[in-house]
Amino acid sequence: MGASNGKLKIGHDTMIQALKELIKYRDLLYMLTLRDIRIRYKQAVMGFAWAIFMPIVAVGAGILVKQAMSVVSGQPQDPHGIMSIAVKVLPWTFFISSIRFAVLSLVGNSVLITKIYFPRAILPLASTAACFFDLMISMVILTIVMIVMKLGLSIHILWAPVLILFLVLFTTGLGLLLSCANLFFRDVKYVVEVILMFGIFFTPVFYDANLFGRFKTFMLLNPMGSILEALNHTIVYKQAPDPFWLSYAGLWAMVMFVIGLSVFHNKEQLFAENI
Repeated sequence: MGASNGKLKIGHDTMIQALKELIKYRDLLYMLTLRDIRIRYKQAVMGFAWAIFMPIVAVGAGILVKQAMSVVSGQPQDPHGIMSIAVKVLPWTFFISSIRFAVLSLVGNSVLITKIYFPRAILPLASTAACFFDLMISMVILTIVMIVMKLGLSIHILWAPVLILFLVLFTTGLGLLLSCANLFFRDVKYVVEVILMFGIFFTPVFYDANLFGRFKTFMLLNPMGSILEALNHTIVYKQAPDPFWLSYAGLWAMVMFVIGLSVFHNKEQLFAENI
């Protein structure tokens, strides 16, 4: 029992120390996030329009899939079905973009890692923060579209910030974990790319989990599936999220963040010699 408590205490101390360092270097996190945003849009021909173009393409692909399903089932599309795709595609785009950039963040900044000291977690965090900036732009546009289409909002929209927080925590924790793994095993980035490429087929992005009937549970066991379905219910269908799956998503988000930050912090001293 004592040993178990000791382990928990070490984990707790590790978390506190890691968070204190991040707070201490928050100005550097802000500068690196701003750098990533500027580089991304400066190199893009369309500039900030890129943040709008990518979600439009993703939503357009989703509408095509939805239309194909509509033709097969013989049921016409409705505005809510189209809006469901938009509501779920935007967070999904944030997730895959954040993971892709975070995985490469350490190797891509090897010069910084070997020359100066700072909490290395700032690098994948800056990548995630830059992608979150894109998400916020997309969400503002989505809100405008919903107003124009007169779809309306309900009191349940207040769950959306909580769910976005779960999304960010889960994505950040996973990004920290995978960026650390990729530093020691360089083929991790290829495995991640394959999983992200086909992950959309195993996540209810272009479709609702309800389509799978009694197998719906297997779709929601994917934490991203739980978060996306909850966002869809609160924003599009104006319903409160299911308490069980809301708690499940929240637990996964917090556990992933704690594991990601703890593992990253514990292995950080080995980064310079493995870069």
